[in-house]
Amino acid sequence: MHDDVHTLMLQAGRYPDVDMPFAVRQIEGRQKMKHKVPLFYDTEGLRYPARLSLEQASSQLTACYKADLCQGRTFVDLTGGLGIDCYFISRRFAEATYVERQAELCDVARHNFAVLGASNVRVLQGQAEDVLRDMKPVDCIFLDPARRGEGGRKLVLLTDCEPDVGALADRLLEKASRTLVKLSPMLDVSAATRQLPGVSEVHILAVDNECKEVLLVLRPDTAPADQFVRTANLSSKGHAAQVFDYHPQDEPAAQVRYADRPGRYLYEPNAALMKAGAFRLVSQRFDLQKLHPNTHLYTSDCLLPDFPGRVFEVVSAWGHDKKAWRTRLTALDGRANVAVRNYPLTATELKKKLKLTDGGDRYLFACTLHRGDKAILECERMG
Repeated sequence: MHDDVHTLMLQAGRYPDVDMPFAVRQIEGRQKMKHKVPLFYDTEGLRYPARLSLEQASSQLTACYKADLCQGRTFVDLTGGLGIDCYFISRRFAEATYVERQAELCDVARHNFAVLGASNVRVLQGQAEDVLRDMKPVDCIFLDPARRGEGGRKLVLLTDCEPDVGALADRLLEKASRTLVKLSPMLDVSAATRQLPGVSEVHILAVDNECKEVLLVLRPDTAPADQFVRTANLSSKGHAAQVFDYHPQDEPAAQVRYADRPGRYLYEPNAALMKAGAFRLVSQRFDLQKLHPNTHLYTSDCLLPDFPGRVFEVVSAWGHDKKAWRTRLTALDGRANVAVRNYPLTATELKKKLKLTDGGDRYLFACTLHRGDKAILECERMG
């Protein structure tokens, strides 16, 4: 279980009676499940397919989140894959159907659902478009279109994905009272919601401050004004999720105050909230001052521990005094966590200029302030 799979493959000649590619695939698959899907890792006898399917599969955290968005009696997953989303969502339904075009994945899913005791799930090999056309209406449909092109190139446009959700949207709305679509975290969310009819909810998911998924909930007869957005930063360590809800039309009208100087505390929105782009609403809702229209950092003199992101205490604001810079750099002992926000240098360029390596307990935010001044804010993380 803990052996290096590449070393094992090189030793294949020592085990002539073992189907080594298959064995190594199972070992590697279970290794990947340890943190990604703990339930699968703890379940003996599951089978795992090729590496690409493992890489594209959801985590248990995000699969359970999706399950909370689904309800009813009948459910169809039109793009089954490894079956992680299908399994966790199917536990909310009396009848579920897993659809997948690849025969190998269907065989793996059929075996795994039996081991997991998911007797309510039927496995069906076929193309999503064909199954959707011929199926009876159900309560919920899930769709996770393939997002990789030739040579592993990642795709981020709806029209580049397979199946094309935009082309299927009207039929999806006819066949289900609720359709959940999982899309790339690189996707332009505003463009997607304009292209697809019936988008009632947008969920942007991050795990441990890394944006993982964009979820669209499609429902018949949904007006654009009714659309709801939720950003959620989930924790793999069991901490409470950071959640921020809003309606898109509220963002342009939100009032923003700008700081003349950085206050005692600095706030950095989490990755899901950054992806959503609700930068004005964050300032208004938490009564925080923004450093600059294009610098998405906020400040206050009073601590707000429930902010949906990371909170820092400002130790020092470096101006243009190079002598002061040298004093602060000496105190850092060559290490700091460097980030740039609306600044003319990249983080790599700035680290090279300051002769710093990653690490330590100090964070440097190089940014532009309200009046256009460039500054480096030296901070300590709170909590």
